[in-house]
Amino acid sequence: MTTDKHRYYLNFSVSICRPKSFTLEVAMFASNLDKLFKVGIAGPVGSGKTALVAKLCEKLAHKYNLAVVTNDIYTKEDAEFLLRQNILPLERVRGVETGACPHSAIRDDASMNIEAIESLQQALPGLEMVFVESGGDNLAASFSPELVDIWIYVIDVSAGDKIPRKGGPGIIRSDLLVINKIDLAPLVGASLEVMRYDTLRVRGNYPFIFTNLKNETGLAEVVSWVEAQYFNPTPRWAESMNGYNHHLLAHHHL
Repeated sequence: MTTDKHRYYLNFSVSICRPKSFTLEVAMFASNLDKLFKVGIAGPVGSGKTALVAKLCEKLAHKYNLAVVTNDIYTKEDAEFLLRQNILPLERVRGVETGACPHSAIRDDASMNIEAIESLQQALPGLEMVFVESGGDNLAASFSPELVDIWIYVIDVSAGDKIPRKGGPGIIRSDLLVINKIDLAPLVGASLEVMRYDTLRVRGNYPFIFTNLKNETGLAEVVSWVEAQYFNPTPRWAESMNGYNHHLLAHHHL
């Protein structure tokens, strides 16, 4: 769901740094997908991001016309996992082989993912929602606003309670941070209270949710958040661009 305001930010953001032809291509992409809500889901290998995609599909597929795009370097393993689990039929899943670090295909050059989404839209009339899944550590992974409307970053407790305070784009800038595998905290000596404190410190008022996707602890909250964003998207990149636009206006650059 891309509103007129969000399309303005989208077109402006790329026009100041991209060739005109690319700007027009992205503008057409945004216009064509006016009713398509695109959710990015990223995180380190093993954090549970693909499991989260699977759970979201299970909970939402009966309510929305949805599909998934996965990103891997040399394989389509995540896409194949979703198919093996019978989460979605084949025609609703696209696997993108990036050939390089997956985060480059969701941040720097999103063309392969854009093509995959366009392919899904052509194959599935009335498509309403697409999850774009990708690996990437917290120091590098972030989604281009050209590709998604909002994005979720997934970390897991087994990596240690120091992860939130280390920051990085995924932890600080994601629209929603999911801290998964809370059941493992006592086994790895991680403190959920420390993680909560550090997350509040680095994210401020932006949301985060503790989950154990294995038994669906916290899943209902994630589903509710996604649905709320579907009806009223409030991406953080739009807020940032709004501030930047005001800065340019104040200095007579617009």
